[in-house]
Amino acid sequence: MKKKILFVCLGNICRSPAAEAVFLKVLTANGFEDNYFVDSAGTGGWHVGQSADSRMQLAAKQRGIVISSFARQIKIDDLLTFDLILTMDNDNLNAVNQLSKQLDKEPLALIKPLLNYSQNSELLEVPDPYYGGEQGFEKVLDLLEDACNGLFEEINS
Repeated sequence: MKKKILFVCLGNICRSPAAEAVFLKVLTANGFEDNYFVDSAGTGGWHVGQSADSRMQLAAKQRGIVISSFARQIKIDDLLTFDLILTMDNDNLNAVNQLSKQLDKEPLALIKPLLNYSQNSELLEVPDPYYGGEQGFEKVLDLLEDACNGLFEEINS
């Protein structure tokens, strides 16, 4: 049975689709791509159906990471179908936890911040690069690569 992981940010066009793509790259590099179903979503629905921000796509492409997902909004069923929901910041964490309160039973998903798996950063949140410059996207990718490698090591050891 495949383990199901969902990455969540605000609009699902920068951080979470990048995290999805980074983790898929880690899985593929280690031969584990068939063991997981990986997806991403946003807490808001403003960008549903759109591809990832072009600046994030370019920064990722320069690292050999292809972001091919389209934005979607998290739904209550995700809490019952995913094993692990990883959020980018405290606002996302709070929004997902609020959504879980709408369930009439315990969610299947364990909900936690992605940077809990970081090995080289003491940051608690992945900053949103949307309104910043190119360096913001590079910093986010650095954080995501670090955390996704830590996540892979922890759940496959």
